[in-house]
Amino acid sequence: MIFPFSLIKYALINIFGTMKNLIEKPLVKKTLIGLGVFVLFLLILDNILLPWYVSSSEEVVPKVVGLSDTEAIKKLNDSGFEPIIADTAYGTNQPAGKIFLQKPEAGRIVKKGRSVYLFVSGGEQMVTVPQLKGKNLVDARLALERVGLKLGQVELVASNYPKDMIFDQQYVEGTKLKKGETIKVFVSGGQTEGTIEVPDLIGKSLTEAEKILIENSLEVGKITYQISNTLLPNTVLDQYPVPGNKLNPGEKVDLFITKQGTIKEPLEIIEE
Repeated sequence: MIFPFSLIKYALINIFGTMKNLIEKPLVKKTLIGLGVFVLFLLILDNILLPWYVSSSEEVVPKVVGLSDTEAIKKLNDSGFEPIIADTAYGTNQPAGKIFLQKPEAGRIVKKGRSVYLFVSGGEQMVTVPQLKGKNLVDARLALERVGLKLGQVELVASNYPKDMIFDQQYVEGTKLKKGETIKVFVSGGQTEGTIEVPDLIGKSLTEAEKILIENSLEVGKITYQISNTLLPNTVLDQYPVPGNKLNPGEKVDLFITKQGTIKEPLEIIEE
């Protein structure tokens, strides 16, 4: 049976019309474009990139660990590689500015022109000493750990500061130290009562008072002279601390001593 030419023509028109409608749909169009790009990439890879990579020469990666970043970049460039500074890290075994790691490692045989990633040492990391005065030991230890420092020797000292409070520190706030270092602190043990009872020196001569204080392991402190016309010169009028208080060996007692003289009267104001 022979189909008329008009029927064949009609069938072809329907087929091409259907294909045109499909191609004009966004999803089908994107799929076809993507397929075309993928085929083009395969052609470039197969005919250009792979032949170039296979035919390119191989080289041994030189050692640049221990060199400065400038020296390492120059050495790699001279050997036909592409150096890339990847990162900087602190606390390594290399001084600041030196290469402490490279990828690929030295001695590897790789294609010439390959990238070599360099890791630079930042040296010893420095941190800032926080304020510890006024804190207790627990808070001070936490404050130091937050910045990478450690609590060192704790010295307990009798003082007028509240008991268990840090009143001094080895390094003042703001000092730069290497991470991991320790800091000594001075902690108040509070006031401690002495073991020596203050003797009564009132009415004694200055010489006698000095002798009594020495015999009691105490010392003469500040001497204040006051004019007196009723007592002999160099007589103890008053003292501080007063008798009965307790001091530690070597502490001082202030004395108020008499001297000769005339007490000046205030000037009389004459009104006209």
